[in-house]
This record gives sequence, C-alpha cells and structure tokens, in this order.
Amino acid sequence: MKKQGRSKSRKPLPSFDAHLGREQASKPEHISGASAVVRSLENLDVTDIFGMPGGAIIPVYDALLDSKKLNVILVRHEQGAGHAAQGYAISTGKVGCAVVTSGPAATNTLTALADANLDSVPIVVITGQVGASFIGTDAFQEADIVGASMPLAKHSFLVTKAEDIPSRIAEAFYLASSGRPGPVLVDITKSAQNEMLDFSWPPKLDLPGYHPASRPHSKQVREAAKAIHEAEAPVFYVGGGMIRSGASEDLAKLVELTDAPVVTTLPARGAFPDSDPHNLGMPGMHGTVVAVGALQKADLIVSLGARFDDRVTGKLDSFGPRAKVVHVDIDAAEISKNRYADVPIVGDLALTMSALVAVAKPLYEEEATNLSGWWRYLNRLRDTYPLGYEEPGDAMAPQYVLERLSEVVGPDAIYTTGVGQHQMWAAQFVKYERPRSFISSCGLGTMGYCVPAAMGAKVGNPDRVVWAIDGDGSFQMTNQELATCTINNIPIKVAIINNSVLGMVRQWQNLFYNERYSHTYLNTTEAQIPDFLKLADAYGMAARRVTKPEEVDEAIEWAMSINDRPVLIDFRVSKDAMVWPMVAAGVSNDEINYARGIAPEWEEDV
Repeated sequence: MKKQGRSKSRKPLPSFDAHLGREQASKPEHISGASAVVRSLENLDVTDIFGMPGGAIIPVYDALLDSKKLNVILVRHEQGAGHAAQGYAISTGKVGCAVVTSGPAATNTLTALADANLDSVPIVVITGQVGASFIGTDAFQEADIVGASMPLAKHSFLVTKAEDIPSRIAEAFYLASSGRPGPVLVDITKSAQNEMLDFSWPPKLDLPGYHPASRPHSKQVREAAKAIHEAEAPVFYVGGGMIRSGASEDLAKLVELTDAPVVTTLPARGAFPDSDPHNLGMPGMHGTVVAVGALQKADLIVSLGARFDDRVTGKLDSFGPRAKVVHVDIDAAEISKNRYADVPIVGDLALTMSALVAVAKPLYEEEATNLSGWWRYLNRLRDTYPLGYEEPGDAMAPQYVLERLSEVVGPDAIYTTGVGQHQMWAAQFVKYERPRSFISSCGLGTMGYCVPAAMGAKVGNPDRVVWAIDGDGSFQMTNQELATCTINNIPIKVAIINNSVLGMVRQWQNLFYNERYSHTYLNTTEAQIPDFLKLADAYGMAARRVTKPEEVDEAIEWAMSINDRPVLIDFRVSKDAMVWPMVAAGVSNDEINYARGIAPEWEEDV
C-alpha cells in the first residue's frame, strides 16, 4: 500500500487511539523535527533503539542524548541493528526499532527489511536522508532508500517537512503492528530534522485504503468447525502467524477439543508444546517423517497462519493430495495463493481461534468424534521413523550437542539461530514449550542473523537466558555485534556448531553434485581461521572449546554460570554430519528420505 494522496481532514484511526491509550491531545510545543522524532517514539512507548549515528541523522542522535526514556544501543553494523530489532520484536511481541543514517547505512538495513517482510516481523527503521533540496543531485551519502525498500517493506515513507514527522512515525508503528505485521521504513531528510514545528500528540493519521482484517466471517468459522468435526484424518498446520497473533492458548484448547494432530513450521516452533503428544514436529524439507506423512495423508488440512511455503509443500501439485483445506490468514493475498482453500477465512488469527473454539465446542459435546484409526497410523510412523542420527567417526555429532543443550538449559530460554545445518538441528533437537522462544530467519534464510537477533532478544528480555546457536560460517558475518554485547552488558551465550565448512551447501554438494566440494571449506588444512577463542577474548568474552562428548554438559553448565558478560563455546563437530530427514528441492513430499538410502514405506490406506 503506497500513499497516493491526502485528504484535507482525517481523524486518527480508532484502533490506533486504543493502541496509544491517549485520550486528550497534549499542548503544542515548539521543537525541532529531530526532537519530534524522539518525542514521537517516547509517546509510542518505545523503550529500546538499535542504531548508529551519521551525518544525515546527527540531529536525531543529538536529541536522543536528552531522552530519559529511550535506551539506545550503538551497534557495529546497520544490518545488525535491523536484525536486533527483529529479535527484539519476535521475543517481546512489540515493534522493534532501528535508527541509522543515509546512504550506505540505510542500504545496510535492506537485508533486515526483506527478512522481516517474509517472516511478518513488526519493525520500524528510521533513516536519515540528505536535505530536501539535495535530493536527486547525487549528494554525498544520498541513496533512494524509499525506492529501494518498496518491494522489501510493508510500506516506506519519505518525510521532507518537520510538521509531518509525528504523523508519519505514528503511522509507521501502526502499519508495522496491525494487520499482517511487517517492516516499515521512515526516511527523514536532514532539513526536516532541523526545521521547527508545533508538536502535539496524538497526531492525525492519513492512511486511505488501509483496512486491516480483524474479525473473521462467522459463516466461514462455522464451515471450518463443521469440516474439522467431520474429518477422519485432520491436521492443524500451524505457521508463524500463530506466534505473531499470540493465539497459542486457544490452539491448545482446540487441540484438546478435537484430538487432532499439530505440525509446527520453522517460525512456529514453540507455538504448541513439543511435550504434547499431539505435536508431530516440524513439517517440510527437513521435517519429521510423521509430520510430512500427516500432511500427505490428511483428509483435512487446517492452515493456521501459514502460507504453504515451498519448503513445506515440496512439489506443490502433489502436496496433501486428498485433503480439503481450511485456510486462516490475516492477509487476504495469501488465501488460495499457492493452494486452493475450500474454506477461506480472512481475519485476525487470535479472534478466529477464539471463535473456532466457541463454535466447535457444542459440536463435539453433541457428538464426540473418534480419530483412533488416524492416530494408529501416525503413531506407527512416529515409532518407526523417529528423529535420530548416526555417530560420526571423525568428531562429535552436532545433533548430540543440541540435544544436551536443550536438556541442560531447558525450555525457558530463548534460542536464536543463524542459517544452515545448525538451524535445522536446532529446530529438530531443541525442545520448545512456549511461544517466542525460537527466533530464526525462516523465509529469507539470512546467514548472520543469529548474533544480532540474540542481542535484540536479550535487550527485550533481560531476565531470560538467551542462547545464540550459530554455524561457523554464519557467525563470521555479524560477530562484530559481540563488541556491542560486551560494552552494553548484554550477556548472551553463543554456541558455535563448528564443522569448518558451509555445511548445508556441502550437504547438497555431497548428495546432488557427486561430492564436488566447490568453495565450501572455511579453513586451511593447518589451522582454524580465525581462532574463535582468541576472537572471543578480544571481545572481552568468556570462552572455551569442546571437542569430546563427555565435555559437553560441563561446558554448558559453565556457560550458564556466567552472567556478567557474553560467553562463547566453540563446539568442534563433524563436517560429514547431515540433516535428515530430507525432501529434495522440487520433488514430492512422498519422496522424503528418512536417512541416506532409507525411504519410509507409506501405507496406501489410512
């Protein structure tokens, strides 16, 4: 939604007023545009900002120095500011915020904007811009960040007048957090930051045509409840929207009522407890055999805040071939985009889940259903093809490290990951019992996401333990933010799953490219470059290396005992370990491999 014009008079949106909780307008104050940025953020109840100053944003940073409410975290790279805002947003449910300067600083945030867009993460990135009179002249550090971010963000604003600053920032936070959450960019010229305005709060919003979905259509909810009640082999396919909406409690109620199984996608890990036997695990390319089998053999797939992503569906025309589909999503554009929805429901998932429970309850009270045959089939799959791994001969099994991390640390921690094999193992072998405890780059697959996301999560949740589970390749892209963590007393704990290679690419080279390992070795044959323990020492961290299974538990307990600074453990693991199960890209989920050379035997009848 891009703004085309403005009406002369427009009242603030009621839902925005309710969000602010401000009933009376404040008296106007004559302040600078830069001070208006700060005051707007304070009035929006922002408490933490990640960013770095520069020429085109200096006025705002000067005003930030006088704020008693805003905690500013000085990052070492603007991409880190964006990912930290994401980790903060996912773990807290609030809007994350980054403030950076123009040109290269602004373009450095584009990866985070794209990442947040695909994973529906509410962040607002405020960028400085050259003075309004210099726009289009190729001025120093000028970049058309609004144009560059248009395909990557939910919306982008260019502000050239100080008087527009409060409204545009308020609109940005409203857009980021309402409807389908997402990233919003506000680009503010330096001239607007230096101009004076009469500031008052709340401002008027001008969002013509923006009407985010809220309550679902009652008829569609009744149809969905009826379909679930009549199904003989239903499955709840739960996506990241369940986390974003905060609807996990109603999901648990619906599962208890219906006895239906649940699969949780990568961004939905923790939306439903792993300890509940109804949870079949993660579906898709590296999902459990039983989760994949449930979707393939179901007669009803109830998609709850999921988007039928290719990593889950495999070859789309062979996905869930006999299933009818109930699709619930707040974004109407997702309904029937990839898979036709027999019962489409556009609405806020929290409101929809509550309505589904209320409508389904009398149906089940009147006539109980029996899914025992469906569960016999699923339990056979679960018992026959459990998650497991082979012990490698050359070094530790990375899966063992993550199993022990899960057992020793427990489900109350927050876990973030980078992207690669370690990400999949963290999704498979760490057990999640609560929402907002697993944070990862899912849709975009951004290496380097882990450390800054963990930093943001720890800032937003200072009383929770935060573990950054990273690969040695992913870690080297953004580890400079460990300096930020040390200086700002953000004691995250880093577990490097170090196999000395780009593991996921190497796995594909092994399986599909005749073991031609092109440019995936990260070290020389003689040495680890860099030495992560020396690097950690340079960053003021506590650190140690683990090479033997018998050392794993003690090292994790040691890391848990240190809470006054960041901690790093370099776990040396086998480069030959692979992620199983696996569905190769572009093939049917029916062709899942449980392990190398082992394909599940599907039963024709369920």
